[in-house]
Amino acid sequence: MNYDIIVIGSGPGGYVAAIRAAQLGFKVAVVERAELGGICLNWGCIPTKALLKSAQVLNYFKHAESYGILAGEAKPDFEAIIKRSRGMADQMSKGIQFLLKKNKIDVLTGTGKVKPGNVVEVTSVGSGQLAVGSEAKEFTAKHIIIATGARSRELPDLKLDGKKIIGYREATNLPKQPDSMVVVGSGAIGSEFAWFYNTIGTKVTLIELLPNVVPLEDEEVSKTLAREFKKAGMVVMTGATVESVDTKGKLCKVIVKTRKGEEIVEAEVVLSAVGIATNIEGIGLEEVGIKTEKGKVLVDDFYRTNIDGYYAIGDIVHGPALAHVASHEGIICVEKIAGKEVEPLDYGNIPACTYTHPEIASVGMTEQQAKDAGYEIRIGRFPFTASGKATAAGARGGFVKVIFDAKYGEWLGAHLIGDNVTEMIAEVVAARKLETTGKEIIEAVHPHPTMSEAIMEAVAQAYDECVHL
Repeated sequence: MNYDIIVIGSGPGGYVAAIRAAQLGFKVAVVERAELGGICLNWGCIPTKALLKSAQVLNYFKHAESYGILAGEAKPDFEAIIKRSRGMADQMSKGIQFLLKKNKIDVLTGTGKVKPGNVVEVTSVGSGQLAVGSEAKEFTAKHIIIATGARSRELPDLKLDGKKIIGYREATNLPKQPDSMVVVGSGAIGSEFAWFYNTIGTKVTLIELLPNVVPLEDEEVSKTLAREFKKAGMVVMTGATVESVDTKGKLCKVIVKTRKGEEIVEAEVVLSAVGIATNIEGIGLEEVGIKTEKGKVLVDDFYRTNIDGYYAIGDIVHGPALAHVASHEGIICVEKIAGKEVEPLDYGNIPACTYTHPEIASVGMTEQQAKDAGYEIRIGRFPFTASGKATAAGARGGFVKVIFDAKYGEWLGAHLIGDNVTEMIAEVVAARKLETTGKEIIEAVHPHPTMSEAIMEAVAQAYDECVHL
């Protein structure tokens, strides 16, 4: 065998799996056809957060007077914002290159395809350690981990052309700021881009098929975000379907079916953010006999496929398509290969974050899910209007909502909306992992004044012990 482990794909699942495998003493190679770090580091998580930070800074300037600062008129420099974002992505990708080199992991530059007999065929698309022009070269490994990720999903009536109808990749790197934009889909990706472009001055219409924006979140959170979006000047259309888009003229004509009938919304650009499609085509799964179902590779609790020696992690398997999920799956996969005692990943305790303004962070069941599951529940809420830190920061919007099982005290879920809540949710994840009781959270001293106090206060409110409400 050329290697102990070959990983196909260098996103947050692939590169983490490769590095952990190298730490455990395996001889490892990574196959990557594009940029190291995958979509997350190059076109998703990192560059979008850089864009959002620029919008946040602009927002501070817009409201500087409320902080006693006379800053004058602030204007976005779109080209500079995009340049900064691309610079952050490049910096992070180089960081992954350094980590792979540090851990003596070979990078096979090209498109990987699995073949029977523990073989990976690599067709080069560029220069790399072991690139071989346009020829295909075969490498063998005892264990092959497939981590090929996903791309923007296309709807039949919303085909991407990369110019007028775009996906998230183009949205991070447009040549000029559009005057108007329709965003289709209000999940994390759609909502983040909608907030970014709206904040820097683009006229944004956000269209969502379901009754609420960020539809996977607790309903109270969804309604709060919709109010904030509308307050910021965004047009929000829920319970609406895009029937077709006419791109012939200077502006796109988006035909939208609503409860009231058909409407036409015109915009310079349409951003399709209706989810993702897995990258499992043309990578040899059928040839090897690896089973798939509904666009996902079927795996067990330790990411083994039905064929010995072949594994799959990340967006192409069951579970939420999130970078931190893929990373943990990769670690569990290689540690199991190494013979370590590992537990399956608890998919019921995965935090989700949306980096709009206000931010959203959640973990566990929503109120409706808890009720549907038959729980008798205790709910605690603490609004940031009652938070000293939030008041001092001028960020009093939002709240913390916690849900407990009334009978046994299990912490079923938490739902946060407000400034910096994405930095707060880890406390809940850790507490739920450790089966911490509400009483223990109340008794754990939280520093004052902080935003994180709101978690303790919400828990106290659930148990009728809140002092500050």
